[in-house]
Amino acid sequence: MNPPSYNQPALPSAPPVTSAPITSEPLPPPGGYPTAAAPPPGTSAGLPPPQDPFFDPNAGTPQGQGLPPTGQPAPAPVAPGNNQVAGLGPAPSAPARPAATRDNVIGSWTAREATGGTCRVQLSSSPTLDLYRASSSGCANRDLQKITAWDYRDGEVYLYQQGGTVAARLRASGGNALDGAVTKSGAALSLNR
Repeated sequence: MNPPSYNQPALPSAPPVTSAPITSEPLPPPGGYPTAAAPPPGTSAGLPPPQDPFFDPNAGTPQGQGLPPTGQPAPAPVAPGNNQVAGLGPAPSAPARPAATRDNVIGSWTAREATGGTCRVQLSSSPTLDLYRASSSGCANRDLQKITAWDYRDGEVYLYQQGGTVAARLRASGGNALDGAVTKSGAALSLNR
């Protein structure tokens, strides 16, 4: 049996393309606009209007000559021998968040559930595929009872159930504390050592 054949329909040819003549001009000097000698009275000699935000009338003059740009005050003179610099003091900073790492969350934790009950959560350093082993004991919350793995990403501890469902997410809140919530119900959850 021969495979079916396909005959491509004839397409009309494309019209010829013509191009405009190519011209070139020299680039303007630095500053964006050409410098020119004084224009004759009543003409602008091709320069932009003074209200143009990019117009710099001193673009062609060497540094140090001429006046400071309009709208800016002249720099204050510096007294010879005075090398002091004014400072604003230390920059204000946000309160430092405790630095949690994957290594310092490994171990046994006491979990405090939203109902006020407590249970044990163990975060192991033993890998299981691309996560680490975890277990819980004595938890009233069914989602926490099913914890089998955990991971640390972007400053957060993720607790996983069998099958890869995220059971809870927690973030370091103190020296030996993690605070967060159970994912499905949104109930508060904290782990303490």
